[in-house]
Amino acid sequence: MSFTLWFTGLSGAGKTTLSRCVYMELRRRGLAAELLDGDLIRNNFSSELGFSRRDRDVNVRRIGFVSHLLNRHGVISVVAAIAPYAQAREQNRELLETYVEVFVNCPLEVTERRDVKGLYARARAGQIANFTGISDPYEEPAAPEVTCFTDREDVAASVGRVVDYLEGCGLVPPADQCRLVETCEQDDRQWRNRLARLGYARAD
Repeated sequence: MSFTLWFTGLSGAGKTTLSRCVYMELRRRGLAAELLDGDLIRNNFSSELGFSRRDRDVNVRRIGFVSHLLNRHGVISVVAAIAPYAQAREQNRELLETYVEVFVNCPLEVTERRDVKGLYARARAGQIANFTGISDPYEEPAAPEVTCFTDREDVAASVGRVVDYLEGCGLVPPADQCRLVETCEQDDRQWRNRLARLGYARAD
């Protein structure tokens, strides 16, 4: 069964890490899945957009539509994107037949401490406009299917929480009922490195 699994949360909350781990677990179980990372999609599909509310909503809608196309053809879409506004997320929920929202819940002060790129500091200094959590709001999900508390649980616990939900809903089969694929991580790394060589992504 295809579905969209959307990880939403502040920058630095852990969306990319968790989504990639869950995606690799789905691939390991032999399921058709694709990972749509917010940065990669923005660079290749929405590079003309800024960070106003309208532009952010357009970007979220585009990711939602790509997910819709993937789902129509039996591919699970795993998304890691801030998607700061509730209305845009709800529009995706209406579009996508099976939509699972994962709120990567992490306090702002923790995401700031994690910020190795210094984006939060630049935002607080007024060097980055419309930065979610500083000069632009993040509207927390009211009723996400899963909430991961990444400030107080490790990656394995958060990934387990998401996978347990998917198994409990019958969206993915348990690992012991799958023919496991052990080469999926190596294949994915090679694919991403190829994208990097062609200028579509950064190398791991």
